Amino acid sequence: MVKKVLIANRGEIALRVLRACKELGISTVAVHSTADNAAMHVRLADESVCIGPPPSRDSYLNIPSIVAACEISGADAVHPGYGFLSENARFADILDAHGLTFIGPTADHIRIMGDKIEAKRTAKRLGIPVVPGSAGAVTEDTEALRIADEIGFPVIVKASAGGGGRGMKVAKTREDMVVALQTARQEAGAAFGDDAVYIEKYLEKPRHIEVQVFGDGAGNAIHLGERDCSLQRRHQKVWEEANSPALSPEQRKRIGEICANAMSELRYRGAGTIEFLYENGEFYFIEMNTRLQVEHPVTEAITGIDLVHEQIRVASGEGLSVTQDEIVFSGHAIECRINAEDPRTFAPSPGKITYYHAPGGLGVRVDSGVYQGYSIPPYYDSLIGKLIVHGRNRAECMMRLRRALDEIVVDGVKTTLPLFRDLVDNPDVGAGNYDIHWLEKYLTGGAKA
Repeated sequence: MVKKVLIANRGEIALRVLRACKELGISTVAVHSTADNAAMHVRLADESVCIGPPPSRDSYLNIPSIVAACEISGADAVHPGYGFLSENARFADILDAHGLTFIGPTADHIRIMGDKIEAKRTAKRLGIPVVPGSAGAVTEDTEALRIADEIGFPVIVKASAGGGGRGMKVAKTREDMVVALQTARQEAGAAFGDDAVYIEKYLEKPRHIEVQVFGDGAGNAIHLGERDCSLQRRHQKVWEEANSPALSPEQRKRIGEICANAMSELRYRGAGTIEFLYENGEFYFIEMNTRLQVEHPVTEAITGIDLVHEQIRVASGEGLSVTQDEIVFSGHAIECRINAEDPRTFAPSPGKITYYHAPGGLGVRVDSGVYQGYSIPPYYDSLIGKLIVHGRNRAECMMRLRRALDEIVVDGVKTTLPLFRDLVDNPDVGAGNYDIHWLEKYLTGGAKA
């Protein structure tokens, strides 16, 4: 087992990793920017190292500073959390060159799945169902039109190196196609330094279903069920739940086995999430995230398995602690991402939290790094925390979520709590009757109230 872990992240995920390390008796090192001097993970870590000024590029994305912090503190491993450097293959290579353990997949697997075109090719080879589309990057408009005609409109143009909804444009007709290609390439080049795009069939009313997988790097792999992340705004997840209200036990078992078998063949190491669009009973691969997901707590709730413990075990060469047959799925879980944002405009709302009260009781968990008197800095994402509830079934889970939302108090900044208080009482949400476009329509008055 690794002896000392440097947590190359901030906020609630840094605190989440820190807690797992403490439970395993592993020493922790927090790194932080000058803006995060008073952050909770910095206060609770065994050691802390300041790695730069507030901008991420000068601190949390500064690889030389993070490696230097490892050398100063004597850390022998790095947990990247999610975001920042978590899917940076160069970072994994550099850590390996310095004799440091990267608590994550191999750099090669990060590269394969980080390139959306190569990821799709790999998924297809491994037997994972994929969305119809171009075999690779499309450079000529005439070729793009031919492919679009072949698979049928509407289509979506996507950045090969994309993520977070950037470099994605829908073309409903041939007339839309040239503008969609031009805009997607411009956005992709500006956001990722790579203007390569590819084309996929655009599904009209799909759900977003993702499967949690884990591999030991030696050919053993498991799945931990699926999560439904269909309630999204601008391609950003807002509400996640496990299991999906849309899947039958047979569908759940089938897609889980497909994903676990694929990861076994790939000899994948660590945590990963295979993401799909799901429509009319069919799954279509869209991407794989080679890291821990923001929404991992709902999987932990229904399986009782600590995913960060598993990450550390696998990175230490100790293998998985469970086999597929030993995993028991129990009940239902929902996570709400509570952000410091205006609930109507979604503009960021940094500032000082003047009063904070977390909900409690059976089946309620809050993952957050904030506290009363803490000032949310304007330099990073606006996540205040994640409210996770678990019940014996979805009805009990919704009841518990409603209670928890009534209890939680965050004063001093605007938050998205009013949105969740509306959603938990919405008939469509209560029935699990929504797709990836539902929330956008609801926010503009187009979905049923």
